[in-house]
Amino acid sequence: MGKQQSSVLEERQDFIIYNKKNTKKQATFQCDQQSTSGAVSQRACVYCGARVVLNPITDAVHIIHGPIGCASYTWDIRGSLSSDKEFYRNSFSTDLRERDIIFGGEKKLSAAIDEIMATHDPKVIFVYATCVVGVIGDDLGAVARQAEAKYGIRVIPVQSSGFAGNKSSGYKAACDAILDLMSSADSTRPPVTAKDPKAFNFLGDFNLAGETWLVKRYFEEMGVKMITAITGDSTCEALQNAPNASFNIVQCAGSMHYLANHMKETYGIPFAKISFYGIEDIVDSLRTIAALTRDDDVIRRTEALIQREAEKTAFALNAYKKRIAGKTVAIYVGGGFKAISLIKQFNDLGLKSVMVGTQTGQKDEYEVIQDLAEEGTVILDDANPTELENFIKEKGADLLVGGVKERPLAYKLGVAFIDHNHERKHPLCGFEGALNFAKEVDLTLNSPVWQYLKQSDKSDADHGNIKSIEPIEKFA
Repeated sequence: MGKQQSSVLEERQDFIIYNKKNTKKQATFQCDQQSTSGAVSQRACVYCGARVVLNPITDAVHIIHGPIGCASYTWDIRGSLSSDKEFYRNSFSTDLRERDIIFGGEKKLSAAIDEIMATHDPKVIFVYATCVVGVIGDDLGAVARQAEAKYGIRVIPVQSSGFAGNKSSGYKAACDAILDLMSSADSTRPPVTAKDPKAFNFLGDFNLAGETWLVKRYFEEMGVKMITAITGDSTCEALQNAPNASFNIVQCAGSMHYLANHMKETYGIPFAKISFYGIEDIVDSLRTIAALTRDDDVIRRTEALIQREAEKTAFALNAYKKRIAGKTVAIYVGGGFKAISLIKQFNDLGLKSVMVGTQTGQKDEYEVIQDLAEEGTVILDDANPTELENFIKEKGADLLVGGVKERPLAYKLGVAFIDHNHERKHPLCGFEGALNFAKEVDLTLNSPVWQYLKQSDKSDADHGNIKSIEPIEKFA
């Protein structure tokens, strides 16, 4: 596999490969494992994964049972938007202190629920366990049942103690909570004698910068009906009606494959993986949805939509391709589906992906990445900042695509950067998003700042100053 530099820990060797074409898949490549102790993983904790999934439910209250620091996940920290209530963007905390840790925090949690019920009118309350709650053993289930009996609403515990796994474990904890919410309506949901073959749920979209609304316009033009996104701009009632769907589409497989499988087992709802990032995947996804309806009119309308939007977008993209083609890019994102779409998207724009990594990618996703990536591309799972820095420098990447934790690294190295995480404020999905993405790639790669950095580097060299990193020309 081409051994890495000595800066890579021995325990991490099998999580990093140099891609080889025309050979069997590198069987030694490891992924979807617990992070190596001491490696300073970029992954988030279980609690964070649970909040990512559940936070966009617009009419739910989120109580963080733990120290106040965990409640920092609050107003405007994510780009998930709402067409109705804004209350979901607040966090509530039991603010556990030393005394609560010693004597238990269940009474404080009960009091917090009482206070919320006295001042607000939530339809559902999610109660999140944090690290310290997992240690002291507070019984969230018992407190939740008492509150449900007292107030007649759903109070759902989320078993998300931060140390009990990683972000992927948090996804599963959130999906279990959603399944709990769905099942609570099983006895009261009107029986469906015949499901609408055009009705579906969109799993793994969180309405970042209004992306759910954007693709919903496509669905309306196609003549299909989205019951709910899970969980972008969703409501508790819509989630309870989700079992009425004829099929599910799954975008963020890392967070939602677990839920899709359980809905298939419990409610008999089949699912298909899709992605609305990049022209190639957008077109394939729209056709997949149309085919699932088995409706000739839907298929006809879908093809008309694709022809109009793809031609219009391709024409607009040509102007950007001329300015950015030939550059190299390093990709490090959360899930495998996004990395796959990004490789295709960069290929279409004329950029070469020289490093590709994810935090929670699955084996089948890495196999697709290996097929798409060129010979010698570095492929890595659950990387740390030192590894990312070394491979970005080794490969001479011009651009890094990542999230908020990777941004400082890009700035340190003098490399252009694009935020493809949950904090962004502009849509990157759909045909409009593909154009936004190309525009952002152009803006960051061709920013005048790189010329100023080159001039500064030359000035330092002329005065004999020693640089702590390699010359910026390698990266700009």
